[in-house]
Amino acid sequence: MTNKEDVEFKEKFIERYSRLTDFDVFKKYSLEFLRRSIRINTLKMSVAEVKKRMSKDWSLKQIPWCKEGFWIDHKGKGDDYRRDVGNTLEHQFGYVYIQEAASMLPPIVLDPKPGEMVLDMCASPGSKTSQIAAMMKNRGLLVANDYQGMRLAPLGLNMQRVGATNCVLTLMEGRFFKGFSFDKILVDAPCSGTGTIRKSFKTLRIWNPDMVRRLAATQKQLIDTAFNNLKKGGILVYSTCSLEPEEDEGVVSYLLEKHDDARLVEIEVRGLKRSSAVLEFEGKTFNPEVKKCLRIWPQDNDTEGFFVCKIKKN
Repeated sequence: MTNKEDVEFKEKFIERYSRLTDFDVFKKYSLEFLRRSIRINTLKMSVAEVKKRMSKDWSLKQIPWCKEGFWIDHKGKGDDYRRDVGNTLEHQFGYVYIQEAASMLPPIVLDPKPGEMVLDMCASPGSKTSQIAAMMKNRGLLVANDYQGMRLAPLGLNMQRVGATNCVLTLMEGRFFKGFSFDKILVDAPCSGTGTIRKSFKTLRIWNPDMVRRLAATQKQLIDTAFNNLKKGGILVYSTCSLEPEEDEGVVSYLLEKHDDARLVEIEVRGLKRSSAVLEFEGKTFNPEVKKCLRIWPQDNDTEGFFVCKIKKN
């Protein structure tokens, strides 16, 4: 395990992020341990029942924006203190899913309903997919897609563990979807992951501007394809765990300029502190509508950094 004292921020990274936020505060939070959190899987057990089962050994603190979500900490002291939430029976039986608190936001913004036809275009390993299945109460059709067979394995196992019976797994590159008509689509796009440094310091080692540009090109393909497979009146949620404007506001601005029938929807989430969207970066001015996007820095809520946007097809 890398000590935070050994973590090095590249000069270009520091320069870039100093223009986007208070870098010292961002760095402080990025080097702190991430609070453990779970989401109770209501397909198998109610929130009240799980809280009762776990309250003897674990303290659960409500996550304000998700009624099934809780920050979790063991009550033991010294040698009796545990961090291994994944070894609890509740996790093994699928009563809870270990999921970062900010990661719960995209499905909440998507707001899938029972009976709808929903696509999760980049689904593995399934945290958001299982959350969507629970919100749909296993009614309707949920297509969970990913582009590599090795990524479908954990996705399939997780869907079985949580009891998601309305879920169909598909294997293809997201950009090849054509001719479908979904009520709602989630594109939780592959990204540079700069909002997840506190979970993996490797992110800092592999980060570079060229990688960001390549990813942004892929993300534009994905969001465009998703919009083309959306019903009129349907909802598309685009999200990343990146804090790069090129991967976030830049991608959304690209979609707005390409499709006249794409409209951004204001996002209201209770109990969530948010930061302003980026309207201009490195000489590029984005569509002013991107101000409706949800940008969260790690220091805003002591979570991962996240970006979420809600788009309606008029």
